[in-house]
Amino acid sequence: MAGLFDKQAEIYLDARPNYPSHWYSKLAALTPHHSLAWDVGTGNGQAALGVAEHYEQVIATDVSEAQLKCAIPHPRVKYLHTPLSLPDDEIVRLIGGEGSVDLVTVAQAVHWFDLPTFYPLVARLLRKPGGVFAVWGYNDIAVSPTFDPVMKRFHDTTLPFWNEKIQYIFDGYKTLPFPFESVGLGCEGQPVSLDIPKKLSFDGFLRMLRSWSAVTTAKDRGIDLLSERVVKEFETAWGGSRVVPSVTYNAFMLAGKVKL
Repeated sequence: MAGLFDKQAEIYLDARPNYPSHWYSKLAALTPHHSLAWDVGTGNGQAALGVAEHYEQVIATDVSEAQLKCAIPHPRVKYLHTPLSLPDDEIVRLIGGEGSVDLVTVAQAVHWFDLPTFYPLVARLLRKPGGVFAVWGYNDIAVSPTFDPVMKRFHDTTLPFWNEKIQYIFDGYKTLPFPFESVGLGCEGQPVSLDIPKKLSFDGFLRMLRSWSAVTTAKDRGIDLLSERVVKEFETAWGGSRVVPSVTYNAFMLAGKVKL
């Protein structure tokens, strides 16, 4: 899905929730070595920075140069542009070689990937035994009994503009193929449910919606899903633009290791 998020790269940087630090601690506790990690589809580097708290070096890659230009610098994170044309053997070399990676992470992105190609690449790079592969995402946001039905109606208006692969997110990764051996954090067909708490401003909420690929796709087709009327309806249900409530993103994770 190269280019899908290029137009809203700067909005994306400012709009998404932060993943809880204890997620990274749990994953790091599963790997006996902490030398090298690979964060795939890194976007602005948000997950890579969390992983870097536990690993000596993180290689963070993305097919989007626009996203990488917004990436957050970190002394232990190396950002690499990996266009779809890059051969798998070259990716293996750039990351560190076969069997070199202790942890592979994909945050809110694996559903876009060509899984039959990507999964064997992960298997080649993971350390055996001991390497762990983790993917996670989120879909619904819970704000309040007043707001949530308004959000549901808006979400329904976006459905015609999503790529078909987004169904994995809508299903909470329950239908996502994941042919890896469980390490206690979900397994194929049974992702573990997680919550992401966040204090969210109304402006931040709107930025999140504007970063949705469906909203951008609709706009490219001349349809403004976030019209003035819709924004006003959101603002009223929110309780006013100055209110900063505690919200919850509904998240889910699958983690595993290569089946030997």
